[in-house]
Amino acid sequence: MSTGLRWLGHASVVLDVDGVRILTDPLLRRHAHLLRRRGGEPARGHWQDPAAVLVSHLHHDHAEIASLVRVPGAPVLAAPANARWLRSHRVPSAVGVAEGMWWQVPGTDVRIMAVHAVHGHRPMPHRPNAACGFLVATPTWRAWFAGDTAPYPAMADLPALAGGPIDLALVPVGGWGPRLSGGHMDPTQAARVCATVGARVAVPVHWGTLHSPLSRSLPPGWMDLAGPAFAVAATREAPGCTAHVLAPGGSIELD
Repeated sequence: MSTGLRWLGHASVVLDVDGVRILTDPLLRRHAHLLRRRGGEPARGHWQDPAAVLVSHLHHDHAEIASLVRVPGAPVLAAPANARWLRSHRVPSAVGVAEGMWWQVPGTDVRIMAVHAVHGHRPMPHRPNAACGFLVATPTWRAWFAGDTAPYPAMADLPALAGGPIDLALVPVGGWGPRLSGGHMDPTQAARVCATVGARVAVPVHWGTLHSPLSRSLPPGWMDLAGPAFAVAATREAPGCTAHVLAPGGSIELD
């Protein structure tokens, strides 16, 4: 099988798995609510026409409504409460997927399962606060998009849920400031969970892209630290895992 991966920045990843395009937490515009993107918006040709869109939770930097309406008709998979909210807010194609249940991309052998995530900090008063990650599997290949989450013991069960070892882990390693609130992972924690799930390849996400309007008062260079720090931590904590650190817009081909 052939698999291509492109990181659009923050938590937005395009997976092209045997001709099936999957898009995660799409942020397709310059900004996300009050947060600002470093660099221009992703090129349309890099993300258009997905067969499925995965939304891990409804924080503005992961469920940006104006971005979601740019992919009309594509099934938008989310936790059931989040899907109901999305359908009432200009995303009629939202599909509620309960944890542990497979959803199959129509006409393909690509399956998607919502899995647990621990991300209850900073609840939003005007949106549901359910959160999940996702497994993406074919008969011969498996990926885990963690969404936003803190480590939790049942991560060790993900390979069994996926039906085999995790070939690719998309793990958050930073945020939009140098300090992380609860419900996130730092580079070392992310490397450790890659070891826990036995990931063969990992790509760090959720870093180096967004910043707040107040970021001029933050230490210079903080946006560039988390990805390389994850690669260093992975060599120590998950020696069987190959880390690929991409720039926003960068891509790799996976065997």
